[in-house]
Formats: sequence, C-alpha cells, structure tokens
Amino acid sequence: MDHKIDIRQLSLEELTKKMVELGEKPYRANQIYDWLWKKRAIAFSEMTNLSKPFRKLIEDNFTINAVQLKEAQKSKDRTIKNAFLLADNAVIEGVLIPTKKRMTACVSVQVGCSLDCAFCATGKLKRVRNLNADEIYDQVVMINNQSKKDYDIPISNIVYMGMGEPLLNYKSVLMSIERITSPNGLGMSPKRITVSTAGISKMIKKLADDKVKFNLALSLHAANDDKRNKIMPINESNSLSSLKEAMIYFVEKTGIRPTLEYIIFKDFNDEISDAKELVQFGKSFPSKVNIIEYNSIDQGKFQQAQKDKVDTFASYLESHKVIVNVRRSRGKDIDAACGQLANKNELVN
Repeated sequence: MDHKIDIRQLSLEELTKKMVELGEKPYRANQIYDWLWKKRAIAFSEMTNLSKPFRKLIEDNFTINAVQLKEAQKSKDRTIKNAFLLADNAVIEGVLIPTKKRMTACVSVQVGCSLDCAFCATGKLKRVRNLNADEIYDQVVMINNQSKKDYDIPISNIVYMGMGEPLLNYKSVLMSIERITSPNGLGMSPKRITVSTAGISKMIKKLADDKVKFNLALSLHAANDDKRNKIMPINESNSLSSLKEAMIYFVEKTGIRPTLEYIIFKDFNDEISDAKELVQFGKSFPSKVNIIEYNSIDQGKFQQAQKDKVDTFASYLESHKVIVNVRRSRGKDIDAACGQLANKNELVN
C-alpha cells in the first residue's frame, strides 16, 4: 500500500506524465481526472468507461484517500454537524447550515488549530496537520449530497469557517477552491465562497496579489489591540494597523468588499465605545459587519451579550452607515455553532 500514490494529489499535468510512464496514452489522464473531480468517483471501480485491465493498472499504482462520514447529528433547527474520518484516522468536522435563503456548507481546513483563540473550542486542540485540497473538496461534496438527500436542495454557499486557519493552509485552500469552481469540478461561482481568517496580514496581501475572486471575512471581534490581544494571540504579531493596511490593499487589488466578523461578548466588547472603535477601523475601506451571537464552549470564560446590548450596538453601526447583519446561532444544541467545532474526545484530559 505504501508505494501507491494518492492520485488526487496530482495535477492534470503530473497525472499525464504518470500515464506516459506507465505506457498509456496521455488522454487517459483526462479520463481519470473527469471521474475524480467532475463525477466525484471515490473508487476506481466506479470508472465504468475504462477497461478492466486499465482499471487494475491504475489501482495497482494509485490510491484514492477518500473522506468518510463517521457520524452525523441533526439539530432541532435542521443544522447537521458531521464528523468526517480521514484516511489516517484523524477526525474533522463540517456543518450543513440550512436557512430560508441558502444552504451553506461550513468546512474545515486543518486537523486542530494552532491559534488558541480564547473563545473557540477548536483552539483548545493542538494542530495536527493541514488538510489536502481533496479532503476539503470531499467535505463539500458530502455536505452537498447530504443537503440534496435530506432537504431536496443542493448547497448554495460554502464558508471556510470550520476547524483551522485557512491562510495557514494557503496552497490547499486555493487548490480546493479551484477544484470547486472549475467547470471540470463542481462548477460553483467563487462569489458563493467565503474564506474566513483570524488575520494574517501578509497572507491577506498574498490573496490580493493572487487576484482571488472569492469573498474574504476577517474575524475581528475587537477593534482595540489590547482587547484583541487578550482573546486572539495572533494579534500580537498581526496588529490592527497592519490588518487595516492589508485589508485596504486587498480591496484595492480585488474590488471585493470584505466582511468584518464580530462575536459580541457580555461585558467585554459590547459597549458603544467598542462600536466606535469598530466604525473607526472599518471606515478606511468598503466593508460590512457580521455581528455574531456568542456560543459557549466547555470551560469558556465568556458569556453571550444581552439582546438589548446587541441591538444597541448594531443600531450605532447602522447610524454610521455601516452595513450590518446580526447572525443568530445555528446548531447550538449539537455544538455545531460558530466556535464550537471540536472533536469532543480530544478536549478531555
């Protein structure tokens, strides 16, 4: 088994080269590629228009490390949380979030996370490894199939907001999006994809230089360096001034209006003074704000802000011509809400 190549790690050019090395015609690579990405085959036996001898040849030389569904939990609000089993027995989580207007797949990019944000369950896990592009792709395919099966409608949106920091797995994230948006893949519009980052200034600039077409969300949660340092250690090396500069650069290069995500915590960042700082941060570039209801985690020290405080906060932003969306929690009863994704048995010491 060890000598076999994970075929989905190869580009079309690399796969073509391998076919020639095996004494096959170059067009064979296109046939396989079509099965892998457009028809979403996860076994060589599914490639029915290939001859049995050729299927045996590729099976002898390659493997498909497909992601498997380990467990699915359905919330009372119809949200479905999935535990996905990877080929190396690692477990990640992905969520189907149904609303009246859209069906969203929330996918993970790492096994664990290294950022240790104080309010996030995933941050309590150690980072084991980055996911490959095909492992991210598989989550999307499986959640899409789940959406069609359970709700008779395909997914309309994808958010890279599950476990891990997307910009610390840059190559695989961009490759997965290329597969998802390609006509030879899922053919989804990049405008329906949002990548969320805790804020890595140089990588935000790299997104701009690479002229990405998908949406960007910055997990801000405080527009004050002292406060942000307390809840997001990454701010110590990526200050708000450097993030502001990176976001201005991103908007100028791509023309895309990013989202500022703001989890609102009781007695921490829910005052009008906090709202003023948020307005000040966001006024340098076109943006919109998602105010996110906090979801408690085990051993968490934060609490959900009171509804009237949230409403007052949002009203202040709107009075300063900020586009605001207050996001209510989904899937909270099954720990599927924002900040709650974590393989539970990993958190028990």
